[in-house]
Amino acid sequence: MSMNATDSKIIDTIVIGGGLHGLSAALHLARAGRRVVILERSWVGRHASGASAAGVRTLNRHPAEIPISLEAMEMWHNIGAIVGDHCGFHANGQILVAEHPRHLPVLEKRLALTRDAGYRHEELIDRAELLRLVPAISPHCTAALIARQDGAADPHRTLQAFRRSAEVAGVVIHEGFGVTAIERAGSDWRVRTEQGDFTAPTIVNAAGAWAGKIAAMVGEHIPLGYKASMMIATERVAPLLKPVVSVVGRPLSFKQSDQGTLVIGGGLQGRADIEAQKSFVDFSELAKGARTATDLFPSVGTIRIVRTWAGMEAKTDDHLPVVGASPTVAGIFHAFGFSGHGFQLVPVVGAILSDLIVHGGTNRPIKRLSADRFLQKHAAE
Repeated sequence: MSMNATDSKIIDTIVIGGGLHGLSAALHLARAGRRVVILERSWVGRHASGASAAGVRTLNRHPAEIPISLEAMEMWHNIGAIVGDHCGFHANGQILVAEHPRHLPVLEKRLALTRDAGYRHEELIDRAELLRLVPAISPHCTAALIARQDGAADPHRTLQAFRRSAEVAGVVIHEGFGVTAIERAGSDWRVRTEQGDFTAPTIVNAAGAWAGKIAAMVGEHIPLGYKASMMIATERVAPLLKPVVSVVGRPLSFKQSDQGTLVIGGGLQGRADIEAQKSFVDFSELAKGARTATDLFPSVGTIRIVRTWAGMEAKTDDHLPVVGASPTVAGIFHAFGFSGHGFQLVPVVGAILSDLIVHGGTNRPIKRLSADRFLQKHAAE
């Protein structure tokens, strides 16, 4: 079939972007009976999703994200029923460490914020409990905030599971189909690619670091930066820890994979060339993460680094994602700008987009995630 023959009788929704959020949206829509096509410029999971540390975290979330993050956590604990695979998910907890007494007020303030809002998923633990849970951590550490139901997954296994489930549900995925233009076609949208055109009444913009360009194609100018978060993976070592560990005031996300490798991140930034779709590791910056890891876990100082990498994704000014219907253009729906913490939200964001497209609304609290907050600011300027 010629791509130019693709019309709205065949497609209900075009999803632009084949990362995890695009896959999740497509999966939920297909299961609701919609005919969905994903257009991916390179290949599924090429950038942020494939480079993710795959933290499954409710801990220390922005208050605007807590309700959907808690629902997403319920979904992660049932992920096998959703995508037919456990995705390498282990709920061994996530821990935010206060190294020294001066860091403790940060944890106490955070706990008070969540408790005052009625949440009980975070808990303050003392040095003894911290050492019980993470015996390898340096004994100078004072206390920690823990979300015991949190954990981490395998990003590549998760991508495979969401892709497989989406395709079983009837989603058609086109890789190597970069979007060059979007235009009105009556009441529908025509999405142009170099391989042909696709027409549908609704579009999901899940284009990650390139989502601002897609939004601009339909007349919405949403200011977006990008992140090129770097990661380290080490050689395999004997079991060292189960929870994912971060620390107040220093960049660190430290976990051990099923294979025994240590995966060290924490948001340290490399460089990215968005136009060329290439990212670059800054080793002098990356060394800060390695130093933090060895300060907290002295026993890892002699372990060899096997590889490093950086991903690319969109970053908003307020570090909250843009999720929901376009406030200005009918038929356009957004899911981007997750700013380094989108992995855990994947199952619920897909459900939200399906709600909005199929039912015209959602009961989930996403008002603070609307693109409207940026468009109003832009208009005011």
